[in-house]
Amino acid sequence: MDTTCPTVKSLIVLDSEGRRIAVKYFAPEWGTVSSQANYEKSVFAKTSRTNARGEAEIIMFDDYLVVYKCLGDLMFYVTGSLNENELILYSVLQAFYEATSTLLRQQVDKKTVLENLDLLLLVMDEIVDGGLILETDPQTVASRVTMRGADGEVPITEQTFSQAFASAKEHLARSLLK
Repeated sequence: MDTTCPTVKSLIVLDSEGRRIAVKYFAPEWGTVSSQANYEKSVFAKTSRTNARGEAEIIMFDDYLVVYKCLGDLMFYVTGSLNENELILYSVLQAFYEATSTLLRQQVDKKTVLENLDLLLLVMDEIVDGGLILETDPQTVASRVTMRGADGEVPITEQTFSQAFASAKEHLARSLLK
């Protein structure tokens, strides 16, 4: 992999007791579920006593850089290698956190996240793919997850017949009024 491209080793969401809600690992060292569970348990034990509620915290842990933030009863983690830029990892965390918050209408708690787990996993997929950072703008991520364009319109291929007809009628009316 190109060492000049910023990469992420993992995106993790744990509950207030350290149990897994959603994870994406992009590093071969966490190829097994047991190694992932051990990492999650130890990183939670290290970070659960800190106060990362207002601002994100950054720690060096087991030869990794971990940026994390607590929101309600959830902990959001972004892990990178030691030579990664902390600000880039922080921007990934902020995009992850804010896009999730936007999509869940500011009701980010364990129950709501579990009910909308598909949205959370799509947010993870839109931000990072295979460890490479794709997008860090939370509004762009949220609009992609909901399949809306930048202008808020639903793509024509995703519209029902009545939506497409109403859209065409509106465009025609606008063009006639010009």
